[in-house]
Amino acid sequence: MSDALAPPEPVEVEAATAPFALPAPFDAAAFQALTGASDAQIADLQAFRALIEEKNRHMNLVGPSALADFWPRHAYDSAQLLQLAPDALTWADLGAGAGFPGIVLAILLKDRPGAHVHLVESMAKRCRFLGEVVEALDLPASVHNVRAESLELKVDAVTARACAPMAKLLSYAWPYLCRGATGLFLKGQDVEVELKEATRYWKFHARLISSLSHADGRIVHLKRVSHVRRG
Repeated sequence: MSDALAPPEPVEVEAATAPFALPAPFDAAAFQALTGASDAQIADLQAFRALIEEKNRHMNLVGPSALADFWPRHAYDSAQLLQLAPDALTWADLGAGAGFPGIVLAILLKDRPGAHVHLVESMAKRCRFLGEVVEALDLPASVHNVRAESLELKVDAVTARACAPMAKLLSYAWPYLCRGATGLFLKGQDVEVELKEATRYWKFHARLISSLSHADGRIVHLKRVSHVRRG
């Protein structure tokens, strides 16, 4: 039987480590209590939020309603990735957009020796914003104004949020995955449909982890990724 007809690697579904019930209101203090972020890191996150609010007047980085939920929907959604890869120091955030999860990761990794986040974004105006944030907050990060698949970076982990369906996202992430990166992708409740479609082109082992920041959210932990051979 050809590889194209072989059954896909299994998908494991793992429940969240705790029931989905964030404290209300979920503010900076609640974020700090759950993540152990330092006062300096909270200050950086607050400064990052202010920069988004300022720039949002002239460009659509995030929706106004979404920005109102900055701490649970953006900051904690991004920060939870560090719990899944606590030893990862170097990260690539594909389609970095407004900086989620990449800027949040860079802030939380700021004081760790050897830490660096690569923010990969194809839109120049968003790259200019990301560069301003990196400079203003003195973050261990680099901004790459290129298509994700054109880079050849060796990192510990590769991530993305709201970037592309899984089949296409894997083509973007392949240069990082094939160099040993762990894949951790923030997705919504339809991710299982995306994964099924992706098995037409890719073989992989996927572990679905319930998000701790949103009831419908899932984190896709990918390993053993390879192309499906045709013919």
